[in-house]
Amino acid sequence: MSVFNETPTGQRSHRVLFIAVAGAVAVLVAIIGYLLAHRSVHPSSVARPTPAPVSPSAAATPGPSSPAEAPSPPATPPDVGRTGSGARRDKAPSPTAAPASAPVATPVLVVESDVPGASVFLDRKFVGTTPLRTGNVEAGTHQLNASAEGQDGLVRTIEVAATGETTVSLKFREVTLDAAVPVVHKHAMGACEGRLVADVSGLRYLTSNKGDAFAVSFVDLEVFEVDYIQKNLKVKRRGGKTWNFTDRNANADALYVFHRDVDKARARLAAVQ
Repeated sequence: MSVFNETPTGQRSHRVLFIAVAGAVAVLVAIIGYLLAHRSVHPSSVARPTPAPVSPSAAATPGPSSPAEAPSPPATPPDVGRTGSGARRDKAPSPTAAPASAPVATPVLVVESDVPGASVFLDRKFVGTTPLRTGNVEAGTHQLNASAEGQDGLVRTIEVAATGETTVSLKFREVTLDAAVPVVHKHAMGACEGRLVADVSGLRYLTSNKGDAFAVSFVDLEVFEVDYIQKNLKVKRRGGKTWNFTDRNANADALYVFHRDVDKARARLAAVQ
């Protein structure tokens, strides 16, 4: 009688399951080993060698394969007072104040008058009204004319200084008289020559013939008249002597002007007395 060793069906199933589990475990181990092997060679995990320190002399010496670099030029010290990146800021010296130049001296004309608002003309050009101060004038000799309402005009020859002030005072209300005329004094027999001079004190006849010379105040002047046709100027002291004068050049114009100026001054003097 033959004997057969048969494996039960249940044992066969357990064997197959064991083999499958063992195979799965082997595959899993292989996968884990593969992953661990690749992780150990990742670049980030590889240690990098530390470079050897380079000595200063070696760093300064160019290698045989590279040309030597030209030395840098020495740094130029920054300008004093220059500002900006890397620039030194030095305190600039305080500027020395320039000495004040002396003012240029120019002529100045000052005109005063006893009548405010008088018009002033210099060499026939209007320069302003009194009181007047002007630098628009040149040094030298000038003719000054002035006029004021209700007053006689005044004429002055003035000398303006080259530097500083030249002051002119005009007296419209002040009576002035400075007149003269050359004349011939007619005698009963003959004649003599001289000059009639008038100022605020009166008339004077100046002559080399001392016997004919005289002086008479305006108060004592009784007759003072001119005859233009006869070219004669008659002067008579009150209660006294009479003189008749004619022009040296037989021209009555000078006698007329002299008579006019004296009569005007006499009227003004009488008004203020």
